[in-house]
Amino acid sequence: MSLHVFLYGGRVSVTLAPAPQPSAGVPAQPRRTRLLALPEARWALAALMAFLAGLAADLGGLPQWTAGGLYAVAYVCSGWEPALEGLRALRGRTLDVDLLMIVAALGAAAIGQVLDGALLIVIFAASGALEALATARTADSVRGLLDLAPTTATRVTAGGEETVPTAALALGDVLLVRPGERIGADGTVLDGISEADQATITGEPLPVVKRPGDDVFAGTLNGTGALRVRVGRDPADSVIARIVALVEEASRTKAPTQLFIEKIEQRYAAGVVAATLAVFGIPLALGENLTDALLRAMTFMIVASPCAVVLATMPPLLSAIANAGRHGVLVKSAVAMERLGEIDAAALDKTGTLTEGTPEVTAVRPLPGRGLDEDALLALAASAEHPSEHPLARAVVAAAHARGLPLAPVTDFTAAPGRGITATVHGAVVTVGRADPADPDHGETVVGVTRDGTPVGTLALTDRLRPDAPAAASALTDLTATAPVLLTGDHHGAATRVAAATGLTDVRAGLLPEDKVNAVRDLQATGRKVLFVGDGVNDAPALAAAHAGVAMGRAGSDLALETADAVVVRDELAAVPAVVRLSRTARRLVTQNLVIAGTAITGLVLWDLLGHLPLPLGVAGHEGSTVLVGLNGLRLLRASAWRSGQPQDR
Repeated sequence: MSLHVFLYGGRVSVTLAPAPQPSAGVPAQPRRTRLLALPEARWALAALMAFLAGLAADLGGLPQWTAGGLYAVAYVCSGWEPALEGLRALRGRTLDVDLLMIVAALGAAAIGQVLDGALLIVIFAASGALEALATARTADSVRGLLDLAPTTATRVTAGGEETVPTAALALGDVLLVRPGERIGADGTVLDGISEADQATITGEPLPVVKRPGDDVFAGTLNGTGALRVRVGRDPADSVIARIVALVEEASRTKAPTQLFIEKIEQRYAAGVVAATLAVFGIPLALGENLTDALLRAMTFMIVASPCAVVLATMPPLLSAIANAGRHGVLVKSAVAMERLGEIDAAALDKTGTLTEGTPEVTAVRPLPGRGLDEDALLALAASAEHPSEHPLARAVVAAAHARGLPLAPVTDFTAAPGRGITATVHGAVVTVGRADPADPDHGETVVGVTRDGTPVGTLALTDRLRPDAPAAASALTDLTATAPVLLTGDHHGAATRVAAATGLTDVRAGLLPEDKVNAVRDLQATGRKVLFVGDGVNDAPALAAAHAGVAMGRAGSDLALETADAVVVRDELAAVPAVVRLSRTARRLVTQNLVIAGTAITGLVLWDLLGHLPLPLGVAGHEGSTVLVGLNGLRLLRASAWRSGQPQDR
């Protein structure tokens, strides 16, 4: 898939269309759109050539019909598309501001100002071409995220190898990925050692070494070694497929500022038409000649049109979304991007957010007299936990596998987020859930195991702190002027240990999912706009309740990823304050654009009403301001815009 973003005369539209697939073994090269590759630019060039030829005919003393015919070609080349769109809008009982430009140009021609009208239409077309080029570069920046997934993969079967469409792959299939090929599905390396270039998925600048047991992503480029990969996720749910879905969702949304502008745009455009009639009619009634009155009115219609205002909002937000996506943060919508910049408080989950989310079992403690030794207790707990996706459950299962313990089949599995799981193992009802630690200060996470309601032992687990957690927490403190709050379902000892290492002081432990929601709402009740960062099923309600929610995507649960406003595909907490700063920069650029647009419109309108604004100068001022705000918003496509959002070392 590829993302196409077009702006023409202040209109924004975003569509997804099929993109050509790269050949096997050949990296997808990001294309840089050339000006003449755009239809708008080709029409504008044709209009310019016709205008210059008409001007030469005028100056050369050729018959008037020669110059007039060439000017007519310029009118048609520049104006047919916006005129058609404007008429379609009129049929839908809406007034397209671009149509005002066409009417102004035709009005100038009607009173004999054919040259001025042609100049207007040519500058208008050139402006549209520049806008289209600038916003096509936005599409170029996102295309690297989307032109990734290969169409075929090599599947290993009992009879050998076969080439199959990636869409036909199923969970458990084994793929052979040769050197230089793109990986066909999300999965786990079974054997082989290589390096994978996954910069376009996670933003990591250097290839990452992949060994047996490591995860790989669909669409990433294999290096010099051959890998055998077991498919771990349906192709429709791969990271790259999620990226496509998220970008598509973002393209369908509009930020509140944009919605407000569009709400008043129709009334404003109608007001411009009414004011234009007044600017024409009142001086005419007072004795001004027809030509001067009409020229003033046409100039007023042009300079009062809100093209630059309409264009002020979406380019900065779309550019910020594209830039964040290139660095492994997928912001789901323009609304979400705008909200991220509004936050003034933060709340963080512990496991999988401040910690790496890969806890390890450090102690197995069977209770005396229950008939279970360490291996039996661990096997019982791992069997019950096997269907769960929680990081603690995966750690228990991994510990059992490491000891070579067989897992029993389970039935009647149920999970209560924040509380634990219950399953039937060998006919007994087994519960694995939170337990009070024997030594709260040790910082362990302790889960209790019961069989038919009788406690049979506990398991102790520890999790490693993310290396960038202290810097990220410090950056969020700088951004919000208050330290983040730690919200966790874990016990107070483990939470306090992580908080101390991260530099946090407000610790709220032992929380159920509804407690996290209440904590977020308590912060919001003080007037704060809260950012919540989490990854688990039990975090989804808090992600939904917060003003903005960010999910850690690599280990995050499906529910958390669906609920969050943004997803950090890269396993890096430092990306959270970076995207918040990027959002704030985008909001500042929106404000700058609105000031630029408003100042230009006000100045040109006053000049036209109180003095004499030549039509060509009015066109140049109007279109120049429109292009300026568009290019100003697209500044956020630069890599430096993301780097400036990175937390500084302290």
